[in-house]
Amino acid sequence: MVEKDGFLLKCAQIVGHQNLLLDPEDRLAYGFDASRLEAMPACVIMPSSSEEVSLILKEASRERIPIYPRGAGSGMVGGAVPTEGGVVLSTERMNRIIEIDDDNFTVLVEPGVVTGTLQRAVASHGLFYPPDPSSLAFSTIGGNVATGAGGPRAVKYGVTKDYVLGLEVVLASGEIIKTGGSTVKRAVGYDLTRLMVGSEGTLGIITKILLRLIPMPKERYLLFVPFRNEEDAAKAVVGILKSRILPSAIEFMDGAIISLVSSYLRDTREEPKPNIPDETGSILLIELDDPQPLLDRNTDAVRQICIDNGALLVSASYDEKESESLWSVRRAISPSLARIRPAKINEDVVVPRSKLPHLVKAVQAISKRFSLPIVSFGHAGDGNLHVNILYNPEDEGERKAAIKATESLFQAVIELRGSISGEHGIGLAKSPFIRWEISPETLETMWRIKCSLDPYNILNPGKIFVPNRAFIEKK
Repeated sequence: MVEKDGFLLKCAQIVGHQNLLLDPEDRLAYGFDASRLEAMPACVIMPSSSEEVSLILKEASRERIPIYPRGAGSGMVGGAVPTEGGVVLSTERMNRIIEIDDDNFTVLVEPGVVTGTLQRAVASHGLFYPPDPSSLAFSTIGGNVATGAGGPRAVKYGVTKDYVLGLEVVLASGEIIKTGGSTVKRAVGYDLTRLMVGSEGTLGIITKILLRLIPMPKERYLLFVPFRNEEDAAKAVVGILKSRILPSAIEFMDGAIISLVSSYLRDTREEPKPNIPDETGSILLIELDDPQPLLDRNTDAVRQICIDNGALLVSASYDEKESESLWSVRRAISPSLARIRPAKINEDVVVPRSKLPHLVKAVQAISKRFSLPIVSFGHAGDGNLHVNILYNPEDEGERKAAIKATESLFQAVIELRGSISGEHGIGLAKSPFIRWEISPETLETMWRIKCSLDPYNILNPGKIFVPNRAFIEKK
């Protein structure tokens, strides 16, 4: 299909032959993401500018060729998987930090900039970009914007969409539009910026991003708090938020993770290592970054709330290196789960914060019901938990049980007035379940918007709207 009317030749002329990948080995590397879903693209194109993206989309629209935008491939829901062949359009060469505006607290970037690289760059100016997904060392800003990524600091600072002031977007027709702008306030026309954020590449390809920054907090304290069980930790989270204290992060780790954490700490050479009592059944990592002397008062108050809710101890870290060592433990959890089972279904469900203890109990019940290990961790401060259903893909019984456990989890979350995705998006993996949360009328409205901007459905087809359970389950 992509050879039609010399499409490949025209694309090679646009981006250069070296930036058009046709070898099977190269194409395969761009056919999957962190969801482990995969499909072989017909080719991979790596443009370097919005003008090149525009020319590619004009050709693709003319020939009705599917285009699959891709950042770093760190997505968890198959959002970049080229299910219908077609072309993967990688933004990896569009990786410039164009301007850091110290006066207006903004930064203009291209979509291929790695999140952690951006954070370090603005920090050198005394500025702070709070969204910090666990994949910040390799995920890109474009991917974060496309999926509406979050991270631990969402409880106080919000998620990616709260920092996007404006965008440059190439539509399916090849037209280039600009949304939003540098001003703090803007009330002119429809908010197309918010429409594009979280649209997962189905409405347009983002080529420039204007982000809001804030002053860098001067001090941070990190509390490492073990509890005997998950319920006490969840109640402590609710107690902290009821006290009207907003930590910059509250991270939850359940009992199944404790042995993994302990093993990691034994293996690492980083010092110092936190004290984890033998009876530990859950851990909270609580970060506070208020101005002094409020920081000391809030830290003391949070410490007392944790003790009142059964904390075994409260260790405070005031040293940046020590705190980063603790955060590295949290970020190492996901890849270390293979020690329990070789495969996992990672769901990023979210419930109202007051319902967090109910979600923890529901996950425990699902684990028992399906006889599968389920590990939960994540952003307890905003009710967003990463629930990892672990199974052996070679065991047909466990594989089917994992799928049923996922459905039971989504049912429990909807009953708690929550959402099946807090920050990963819908993509391919969750498309069969979107109707559980969104009414037919609302979904139809979304589809009409999609059709008006992409009438030939060439932008990331098969994602969000069209359930593809057979494709998912065969994997």
